[in-house]
Amino acid sequence: MVKSIHDGRRKTSALGKARAGRAAYVVKPEYLAEIKRFRLMDDNFMSKCLENAPECIELMLRIILGKKDLKVVKSQTEYPIKSLQGRGVRFDVFARDSKGREYDIEIQRANKGAEPKRARYNSALMDANALKPGESIGKLRDTYVIFITENDVMGDGQDAYSYLRTEENSGKQLHDGTHIIYVNGATRSATEIGRLVHDLLCRDAAEMYFDVLKKQVSNFKNSEEGRHYMCEIMERIEARGEARGEARGKREGKREGKRANMLATAKRLLANGKLMLREIAECTGLSLAQVKKLQASMA
Repeated sequence: MVKSIHDGRRKTSALGKARAGRAAYVVKPEYLAEIKRFRLMDDNFMSKCLENAPECIELMLRIILGKKDLKVVKSQTEYPIKSLQGRGVRFDVFARDSKGREYDIEIQRANKGAEPKRARYNSALMDANALKPGESIGKLRDTYVIFITENDVMGDGQDAYSYLRTEENSGKQLHDGTHIIYVNGATRSATEIGRLVHDLLCRDAAEMYFDVLKKQVSNFKNSEEGRHYMCEIMERIEARGEARGEARGKREGKREGKRANMLATAKRLLANGKLMLREIAECTGLSLAQVKKLQASMA
């Protein structure tokens, strides 16, 4: 097994900060059951496990890229990156290494979220935010967009797929510093990537290969402090979902109310018999087909 690659590195405990000075938290049994099923491949669990764990991110990058000397100097989960003229995104994990190379790691269970055009867009946003006004284009950093997918999205059975820009006829590389990589979460090979995938899909920390990942997952699954912290996160997520559901319900209620008023008005106008069907449609905002259908139902 791999020993901790950041022994001695000081870091702030997210769990410690979350629990400091807080009253005892009463956990819900259904949350504890869900925590047992969590894997690093699950977005919410992964973002919290890796939140203050650069050693875990470093291990993952070393394995995926085959760079045993890679050192992460900055990392952040749920990293927002803006576009001045278009859609911004939130990277699952953003990291920068000691050589200035930057990484976007996306954990993606569904194939739909791992489209190559999404990788292209994320890569473009990294470049768009890389330089300060007046800086030379030559200072653009090498960038890596890495999708770790639960299925073999590319379909060729490889552990990982690495894409570079190349000349179409000769295959000569452009060497512009952009890299797009897909890690196949369906692989079961006896390689380091295969073992990493195993750990990302593993629900039981005791069965994981890599010590730094095992320790981090165990902290959140097996310690009282970690379980309480995850329960609080789950409660906040549930509350946000309920709030969004209430807001959506209000919007739908308004739409239904408006539609009911339109239908009631159309019925009165039809019963009055003074307006043509097209005029009723224009007055109420209904389509002509809807007015005709309503007329037929009143016959």
